Amino acid sequence: MKDHIKILSPCGILGYGFPKESFWKGMADSPDAIVVDAGSTDAGPHKLGANTAIVSRQACKKDLEYMLVAGYEHKIPVIIGSAGGSGGKVHVNWTLEIIDEILEEKSLKPSKIAVVWADIPKDLIKEKIKLGQVSPLGRTVPELKESILDETHDVVAQMGIEPILEALSQNADIIVCGRAYDPSPFAAVGVYYGFDEALSYHLGKVLECGALSSEPGTTKDCMMGIIYKDHFEVYPTNPMRKCTSVSVAAHTFYEKDHPFLLHGPGIMMDLESCEFIESGEGHVKIYGSKLTHTSPYRIKLEGARKVAYRTIVIAGVRDPILIAKIDEVEQWVCESVSEQYGEVDKAHYQINFYNYGKNGVMGPLEPHNTAGHELGILFEVVARTQELASMICSSVRSTFMHFGYEGRKSTAGNLAFPFAPSDIEFGAVYEFSVYHLMDVEDSKALFPIEYINKESA
Repeated sequence: MKDHIKILSPCGILGYGFPKESFWKGMADSPDAIVVDAGSTDAGPHKLGANTAIVSRQACKKDLEYMLVAGYEHKIPVIIGSAGGSGGKVHVNWTLEIIDEILEEKSLKPSKIAVVWADIPKDLIKEKIKLGQVSPLGRTVPELKESILDETHDVVAQMGIEPILEALSQNADIIVCGRAYDPSPFAAVGVYYGFDEALSYHLGKVLECGALSSEPGTTKDCMMGIIYKDHFEVYPTNPMRKCTSVSVAAHTFYEKDHPFLLHGPGIMMDLESCEFIESGEGHVKIYGSKLTHTSPYRIKLEGARKVAYRTIVIAGVRDPILIAKIDEVEQWVCESVSEQYGEVDKAHYQINFYNYGKNGVMGPLEPHNTAGHELGILFEVVARTQELASMICSSVRSTFMHFGYEGRKSTAGNLAFPFAPSDIEFGAVYEFSVYHLMDVEDSKALFPIEYINKESA
């Protein structure tokens, strides 16, 4: 057994990009694997529901070219988690097409690809619902009903390390994972080489965002992780950045609902006793990571359904009299439009205003509800059809533009539009209809692996 192994994380999400100098400097440190996370739910349910990627094809290919060439030349595995952004079948196939193109263009054959699928059959979920083995992820998530599941396009689940370990054991050169728990692809490498599971998962938690845990932090740069017997170490490969005990500790507590407990597929990490020790040259060593296995083994399900359509308008307001009355005017505009389309059921559409420069970010929770000298206003109409959304939004815009409020000194020109046309049809609106935990008996059974051998020409 090695006394340590190294994992290179090129960036926070595949396609975000990274300085090539940072990447090659990292490769000069002889990593044992290149691992990158490619997905997230941070941007909401649209990518999963609409079957689109988080990044452009060109951006994904640019990053992958560096990674695949380096992996091939150094004979180390390249692992991609949550391929295509959401990790569904469409997203994985999109990624595989790009990989195949690169392998052909760069003559990177022979290569063995392992594809770990993460699509979950709805019929199985329905059986689990009847058995009481599906539960909401959080108090704000409703119980999952079969009728909602039927309206959901596709469902994926976050895999743990187990299927990735199997792919590694089969000497795959490239491992493309469907939806994965973000730290899992990194943790799998550590566990595969015999290192502590808690240290491996904690390292994965730090590496999955690239150099975000450095100073200055960014997801668009490379980070190296080294696992030892009793601790792990991280450092950015870009000399313009450094890790500190505070920056790495802060990232440890990032995106969690508890200060030091972190749940994952079949595990719970306990990071309360961790020590973060600066070891010079921007390196930080971490000790004390703990982990317990949970029973039953639960995986997180994710699914999205189409619920409406959206049309938006962006406009600016500079009149101090209008700014002082903005809430009242917006209410009057809504009432006027509702009267104009009295034949349309109000339950079929919703009008929203976001006043940037007053309370556009936090809305009614904003403690400093005062406006600046100008406002950027986003009008949003969400409706059952795109036609209805655009019709209502057009009326909102024209009504607001000419609305006669008390004290106005002109007869028009309430709004300044940066774009023409002003009305932008956004398209379908999705919501997370499935955001639940499901009990499983086998940690690998729902994540089948397909092996593809790319032979040399």
